[in-house]
Amino acid sequence: MSDVVRNAREYIAPVVERLGFELVDIEYKKIYEQNNLTVYIFKKGGVTIDDCALVNDALDSVLEENDITFGQSYILNISSPGLDREVVTNDDFRRSLDTELELIFINPLGKKKQTHGILTSYDKESVTLKQKNKEIKYDRNNLKVIRPYINFK
Repeated sequence: MSDVVRNAREYIAPVVERLGFELVDIEYKKIYEQNNLTVYIFKKGGVTIDDCALVNDALDSVLEENDITFGQSYILNISSPGLDREVVTNDDFRRSLDTELELIFINPLGKKKQTHGILTSYDKESVTLKQKNKEIKYDRNNLKVIRPYINFK
C-alpha cells in the first residue's frame, strides 16, 4: 500500500462511513500522465451516480486540507466496485451473502466448468451456494473465479 493510499484511508474511511457507505478499496495510480485517486464505495442495492457525487463533494475539501498526496496534483474518482468485480476478500464475501454468484472451476466437476447460485455461507475452505432449493458446498481450492452472476436475459 502506497503512502498516499495509507494517508488517504485515514481521512476517507470516516467520511464514507458517516454518509452510509462502506469503503471497499482505494487506488492511487497514474493514468495518462495524471495522478488518479479512485475511491471504491459499496451500498446494499447498488451505488448510484448521485451517491458518487455526494461522496466526492464530502471528500474533496477534506482531502485537500490534509494534503494526502504530499503536494502532488490528482484527480479524485468515486466509483462502485463494479458489477463484475471478483469476490476475493472476507469483506467481499460478507457483502455478497444472499446474492447470486458465478463460480468458474479450475478442474471441471464432471462436465461443469462453471455454475451459479445464491451465496449462503463461506469459510477458508469452501463456498456454499443455494441451487434449486439445495445447498451445495464447493472447494475454494478448485475455484478460479468467484464473481457476481450477471444474467443478460
